[in-house]
Amino acid sequence: MTKIVFMGTPHFSVPILSMLKEEGYDVVAVVTQPDRPVGRKRVLTPPPVKEEAVRLGIPVIQPERLRTKEEAEEVMALEADLIVTAAFGQILPKELLEQPRLGSVNVHASLLPKYRGGAPIHQAIIDGEKETGVTIMYMVEQLDAGDIIAQRAIPITDEDDTGTMFERLSIVGRDLLKETLPSIIDGTNERVPQREEEATFASNITREQERIDWTRSARDVFNQVRGLHPWPVAYTTFDQERVKVWETALHEMTGDETPGTILAIEDDRIVVQTGEGESIGITVIQPPGKKKMDAEQFIRGNGDKWKKGDRFE
Repeated sequence: MTKIVFMGTPHFSVPILSMLKEEGYDVVAVVTQPDRPVGRKRVLTPPPVKEEAVRLGIPVIQPERLRTKEEAEEVMALEADLIVTAAFGQILPKELLEQPRLGSVNVHASLLPKYRGGAPIHQAIIDGEKETGVTIMYMVEQLDAGDIIAQRAIPITDEDDTGTMFERLSIVGRDLLKETLPSIIDGTNERVPQREEEATFASNITREQERIDWTRSARDVFNQVRGLHPWPVAYTTFDQERVKVWETALHEMTGDETPGTILAIEDDRIVVQTGEGESIGITVIQPPGKKKMDAEQFIRGNGDKWKKGDRFE
């Protein structure tokens, strides 16, 4: 029986691991990130993939680093026939990738060669893409540059955010890998080289990318907020205090105020001037030191905090 080592970390990876077990594949070990402190109380918490592996009775390996042959020795000692990765979160050494006789494959949440890197779902939404998808690919030393085995596209709607797309693409990845694995194992799968000239990149989100630039169009701000929801969350500032903006809605009001200026306080939203004479409504907000709340709730309890003509920085 084909020996598989599975490597993954977040919730995105869990349905894929579960499928391998349910389909009867011999998953000899799961490799995932170490437990990390989570929340204000910094409670040491295992990654979702570890929890699923423990539930399934699969041995777990949690290396702090896995970038050199020496650091990969424990995994290489398993002598897997195939490595399957899905959002593992570390760059793997060439010696590990090339050791399995069937190679190493990755479930990547974009339509490669677009959006190579660690934040493909975030970036696709921020960029206003109308579709994204999943690519099953062979792994090589260069980031997300290996031959494509299979792809499947799905639409991105205005109702989607990074959270909903993670859930949808996780299921797409699970199903596509399930369909593709038999051909990978028997050697009949396709291998399509990527077109390097079409490659784009989606590096991990930086703090600067989280800050709203009100001079951009309303659609750009709307896409940015969706692309950062539910993590790491877009923000703006008022009186040098950070205000998290969880959800927004496109708004028909126009104006010629300085971008970031509050144009109106309505029943269920705070309408803000954006670039190009447009506006956007903040509908879910998190003021400094408070929990997130609907704008309607915030307005009822803090009606005098902000007023028409005030400006987010």
